[in-house]
Amino acid sequence: MTTREPASLTRKRVLITDDEPNVRTAVARSLTLSGYQADQAASGEVALQALEQGCYDAMVLDLRMPGIDGVETMQRAQELCPDLVVIILTGHATLESAIAAVRHGAADYLLKPASVHDIAAVVEQALRQQAAAMQRGTIQTINKVLATLDGTEVEPVSGDDLPRAAGVVLDLTTNSVLFEAEPDRSATLTESEAAILEYLMKRSGQVISCSELANATLGYQNLGPVESGEIVRPHISRLRHKIEADPHHPQLIRNVRGKGYHFSP
Repeated sequence: MTTREPASLTRKRVLITDDEPNVRTAVARSLTLSGYQADQAASGEVALQALEQGCYDAMVLDLRMPGIDGVETMQRAQELCPDLVVIILTGHATLESAIAAVRHGAADYLLKPASVHDIAAVVEQALRQQAAAMQRGTIQTINKVLATLDGTEVEPVSGDDLPRAAGVVLDLTTNSVLFEAEPDRSATLTESEAAILEYLMKRSGQVISCSELANATLGYQNLGPVESGEIVRPHISRLRHKIEADPHHPQLIRNVRGKGYHFSP
């Protein structure tokens, strides 16, 4: 049996499997700009070969392709990588194909032509839901183990131990932000935005360079200050628009010119 390495914990890996090169390239570019590592496969056979080399977090999959079709590719892919999230993307939709896709474990089903923004949003949502489900399962397992420890007084594990600073609470099970002073206000983050915010919050008051943020939260290594700044700045901008009262005059995520960013305590 081939041993496959686990997917990255910081930068999610997505495999776009479609026999149309224009579709593959457009989706891969959109996902890369959203912070994912996006690879391409022109057929089911190529996708399965890639999955034998290392598991991915998600796969965007066309149903109709020469050779192995989408449903068979999905079945065999999930045997190789049981935690793989599959999003079907097809221009040949029927009720039967939709039912078959969902029955065989597809997380979502999109019709061509779907915008690259919609595809990126569906991938993000599917991965976030999977992460939340896996964390809930882990918590339940730990609590069951603790319950078997006779005579040992141990506090049950809960999901309430959340990163918080300056009245901001980050829930990593749903990648959402809550505001202690405004109970009715919340914001939903992407995987990359949540990783950056968590890193800054846990180092509240420390100035973190763009190179460190790109490496520690997005999986980019050995980037210079210019390249890392170009990658990190769009994420910071979107974060500010989601969590700052006035994103043009940020009070939470502040910039120190030439040095990086810090979360204001």
